[in-house]
Amino acid sequence: MRIRLTSGLLQVDLRHIDLDRNGRAVLRDINWTVEPGQRWVVTGANGAGKTQLLKLVSGAVWPTPGKRGLRQYRWHGETYNTPIEVLDAFAYIGAERQDRYERYNWNFSARAIVGTGLYRTDIPLNKLTRDDRLRIDQLLAQVGIAALSKRRFLTLSYGERRLVLLARALAMRPSILLLDEAATGLDAAHHEQWRRWLESTADDNWTWILASHHAQDIPDCMTHELVLDQGRVVDSGRAAAVTVRRRLTAQATASDRNFNRHARRARRATIVRRAVSTEAIVSLQNASVYLDGHQALKDVSLAVNPGEFWIVTGANGSGKTTLLRTLYGDHGVAVGGSIVRLGIESGVPLEEFKRRVAYIAPHLQSDQPRSLPAIEVVASGRYASVGLNESATALDRREAVRALESFAVAHLQGYLLAELSYGQLRRVLFARAWVGRPQLALLDEPFAGLESGTRSDLLGRMERFVAEGGACILATHNRLEWPHRVTHRLELHGGRVRRYDVLS
Repeated sequence: MRIRLTSGLLQVDLRHIDLDRNGRAVLRDINWTVEPGQRWVVTGANGAGKTQLLKLVSGAVWPTPGKRGLRQYRWHGETYNTPIEVLDAFAYIGAERQDRYERYNWNFSARAIVGTGLYRTDIPLNKLTRDDRLRIDQLLAQVGIAALSKRRFLTLSYGERRLVLLARALAMRPSILLLDEAATGLDAAHHEQWRRWLESTADDNWTWILASHHAQDIPDCMTHELVLDQGRVVDSGRAAAVTVRRRLTAQATASDRNFNRHARRARRATIVRRAVSTEAIVSLQNASVYLDGHQALKDVSLAVNPGEFWIVTGANGSGKTTLLRTLYGDHGVAVGGSIVRLGIESGVPLEEFKRRVAYIAPHLQSDQPRSLPAIEVVASGRYASVGLNESATALDRREAVRALESFAVAHLQGYLLAELSYGQLRRVLFARAWVGRPQLALLDEPFAGLESGTRSDLLGRMERFVAEGGACILATHNRLEWPHRVTHRLELHGGRVRRYDVLS
């Protein structure tokens, strides 16, 4: 059964709009009209201003006051000069909203979270009626996750969470749906289902705005494109999906070519290999892990040694994130299994191991206070903490600047996290992960939401880290995110090892 979702026609007009954050220009002279029934794709590199533009449209941020600036909404025959009266006309799906559930530990069932969309609340406050439950189950089925209705949100994979929030957005019956890299974290099967759903919105004359870097995200039913570059609109108007996909593919191909050229140079260059132990950095033996009564890993065994680059694959919910969090120390191994970490014996705090691990994961991005400057966030990586308990020392700051420089974002050291784009924030978090000169990198979908140039650059840095004697475990759905040299591949299915290959 298909559900008709839209709640009314809404038009948005932006004229000569500027947006500044803490005195820094984010958007400049934006002129844009979104009419009912239009389906826009917004493209541009990381830091171009895509997320801020979507927030500006929805009323989540306010433009910089100016004599010429106009933000106007036409809804149900009325005209409004502020978004206050039309806030309920929007639904937003993106990493920032998803991160809030981790930050505030909102661990409700998937059904309850979709129910908050019906009543437009952040957390469940209303008792669901029989009709509510029927509608919620239909929405969960529509996005392909009916079987997850009773599962707790924080026990789900990143991609499964994204689909729950899509169902929640549909429950809100928005006039305009804002999709900010909304397909991030979806495995191939769920991505295809998401694409099919997006294509179906043309039948009901939906209005939506999709911000994306990826050609495979662009549906045939799109009607218009807006291109941003450094906060300015450089192109806007009717566009065909095939044209947009072709350009995004060409840009990605050029980035990959550039990455391959640099990789070849790096392989020819002399790599200074650190003196490292020949012992395994971390190993599991018959490890099982339970989360909220659900068995998330079953009898997993592995050993990770210096110089190895592991790829972990599997569908949404297969156990990839649980595996990495278990290796890091966030989850314990059930009786009957074991985990051994190099240098961590009885009486040695687990934090000693964590300080030697570079860990990148979606939930860590949500943990960082948005009011902190980048340099303090990076310095906190020296202590494997969220924020600093005391003022940063001179050594903390020197090491933080060194790490920021190594990831080409030293110029952002004074910026608050709230001022950074998604891609800039991800580079800062890479710097945080590497500030402690790690032995092991645990990377959980680290390139999700990044444009191809940023992804290629970061992947090249990971390859060099392994070549110098580090070890890396990368969990990803995307074959384009694999390094040139993979030593081991582990495929998970239902928490079990389905396939294990030693490749080099």
